[in-house]
Amino acid sequence: MLPNSPHVKEVALGKNGIIEGADAGKIVIDMSSIAPLVAREVAAKLAEKGIEMIDAPVSGGEPKAIDGTLSIMVGGKQDVFDKCLPILKSMGSSAVLCGDIGAGNVTKLANQIIVASNIAAMSEALVLATKSGVEPEKVYQAIRGGLAGSTVLDAKAPLVMERKFDPGFRIDLHIKDLGNIMETGHEVGAPLPLSAIVMEMMQNLKADGLGKEDHGALIKFYEKLAQIEVKK
Repeated sequence: MLPNSPHVKEVALGKNGIIEGADAGKIVIDMSSIAPLVAREVAAKLAEKGIEMIDAPVSGGEPKAIDGTLSIMVGGKQDVFDKCLPILKSMGSSAVLCGDIGAGNVTKLANQIIVASNIAAMSEALVLATKSGVEPEKVYQAIRGGLAGSTVLDAKAPLVMERKFDPGFRIDLHIKDLGNIMETGHEVGAPLPLSAIVMEMMQNLKADGLGKEDHGALIKFYEKLAQIEVKK
């Protein structure tokens, strides 16, 4: 599980990499969140040596990694997935085969669009509430059971209001994912206006030196504009 596409290519295909040391019949499980086309490129090169691969990025952040309940999105052959499933289930509460190689990372990119957009919408809403003189904690409690409720809201709103921005998932890493999202969207012809906007928000925070904070710190973008702080 490595940070981005270049790291995976180096470890898998570079000098002294997996391709030089593994023999035919071995399986590579790449759990990195990378560009889908790179996953397909790496898998194709490994296949030339008889080495199978699945791409299996995860969602859930540090808390779910610690307790072994990650959500794992997989791309690859059914029979290879079946062989790897016991390993994946030791780390995750779910492991779903989404399609051929690269499909795991496409699914992870879709996941990251929804997470980023949810955090941005939550931030916008809580800043509006605070600026209007309504306690954000009461707004959160009122809406969490309705249609606006989400796993993202329940995970991030309490931390934001407690001003806890220790990274479960760093802004720098979400910027990396958004970069892969934009690249993939351009390659396949999918418009991504929301992703582009959130990317610029996070780039602004990185420029302010906040890249190593949790992506819940996205609220600081709105707080800076509104000149107000969301807290209990």
